[in-house]
Amino acid sequence: MKYAIVYLLVISLAAVIVTIADKKAAKIQGARRVPEKTLLLLSALGGSVAMFITMKWIRHKTQHVKFMLGIPLIIIAQVGILYYLIFHLDVFGWM
Repeated sequence: MKYAIVYLLVISLAAVIVTIADKKAAKIQGARRVPEKTLLLLSALGGSVAMFITMKWIRHKTQHVKFMLGIPLIIIAQVGILYYLIFHLDVFGWM
């Protein structure tokens, strides 16, 4: 359980850093941008909540349906998976 929390903290921090870096690069003409696939992968790997909050906070990619609909759908899927792991497989030994 402790490792899962550490993992989520690390991946969330990475998602925030990469999102902010992409926002900064977007302001500089010719700067190398973070691929959208990378942003979505970080979200899918567990940084979805932190990335969504960061995107809303810094107003980055908020006009892109792929992100404003896609990331909440990823969050819903992750909650469903977590629910299944906890209540059906008892992966964390809580039940």
